[in-house]
Amino acid sequence: MKKIFILGASMLQVPAIQKAKEKGLYVYALDYDPEAVGIPYADEFLCISTIDKEAVLKAAKEYQPDYIITSTSDMPVRTVAWVNEQLGRPNDIAFEDAICATDKAAMRRRMKECGVPVPEFHVIHSAQELKNVAEHMADRFIIKPADNAASRGVYLIEKKDHPDYDEIYRFTHRYSRSGEVLVEEFMTGPEVSVESFTVNDETHIITITDKKVTEIPFFVETGHTEPSRLPAEVQADIRSVAEGAIRALHLHNGPTHTEIKVTPAGAKLVEIAARLGGDFITSRLVPLSSGVDLIDCCISATLGQKVYWERTKTVGSAIRFIQAREGTIAEIRGVQEAMQMSGVTEVSLYKKVGDIVAPLESSGDRLGHVIATGADADEAERNCEAALAKIMIRTI
Repeated sequence: MKKIFILGASMLQVPAIQKAKEKGLYVYALDYDPEAVGIPYADEFLCISTIDKEAVLKAAKEYQPDYIITSTSDMPVRTVAWVNEQLGRPNDIAFEDAICATDKAAMRRRMKECGVPVPEFHVIHSAQELKNVAEHMADRFIIKPADNAASRGVYLIEKKDHPDYDEIYRFTHRYSRSGEVLVEEFMTGPEVSVESFTVNDETHIITITDKKVTEIPFFVETGHTEPSRLPAEVQADIRSVAEGAIRALHLHNGPTHTEIKVTPAGAKLVEIAARLGGDFITSRLVPLSSGVDLIDCCISATLGQKVYWERTKTVGSAIRFIQAREGTIAEIRGVQEAMQMSGVTEVSLYKKVGDIVAPLESSGDRLGHVIATGADADEAERNCEAALAKIMIRTI
């Protein structure tokens, strides 16, 4: 039996673990968390951080997996590329290119060199540099860590509010593993993600997903709907930017999740990841709306099998994340009613009575989700939001 290392065992990695098992592989799940929810789905669990590439390499030499992959997490993409290079194995993306897919500063530099539209940006290393750069930025601009995800550390600065640059820099810097912080122009306009799969250097765009994001200052994603309802000419511009960004990464095989802002000056790259999209986009929404199983595509490509990336249907799917006022959860109502609503395929809560509801500053602060389908994107969105409205979380 062939063996595989899957780096990551969180909720979002479970579908990949399950798919690998379906394909007849012996699965080792690697995660720093000894209580990760994906552990029971794997054959064996190795308590190893997915970003500790030396430890993963040591384990690979000991357990001799035939394949090493990750699913929806950014930083393990580097680990997979580095370990495969150290073992002399073929790589879907080189380690140097994996850096560009996981470090926003390196990404911005590469994309600018390759002519991919990106926002104005500056890389800084101190609060003083932030103050200096701020003098030349517009009245609104963004600060974010160079190498984190899920909206962690992202903040919108408004000059009119006389911001405390020292405090803001400290907030963002603590989320940066490398110590680098990015200052960028604030881009206005709709935001989308592009789900794609590349086979032997040929990229196939599967779908474009419309995003819902919180208001300033934290930009946490609160929902997704697909397929996109933007005009055809706008979607063509989005596709062009996504394809240019994928070419710039030199990706040979595998998925990409590309986030793009449609600004008055045209589509511009927010960021690109050489992995599956999180937030249940690729594990739930894409199969529901297009019939394409991107997780199967990933495992099939890894095994050298035919990759079935072709769309088999075009309907709507949507996800909305559950939120509540800060405090301690005293009561949860309406979940069963929501599950019985038209088009609803899934209702999931991440917290229970007695748990704490934190301020919504990153994706990890969300409380659960509702997923629904419809004949088109508009109907899927209506079904999803109607079900969401049935759920009441009272906090004290």
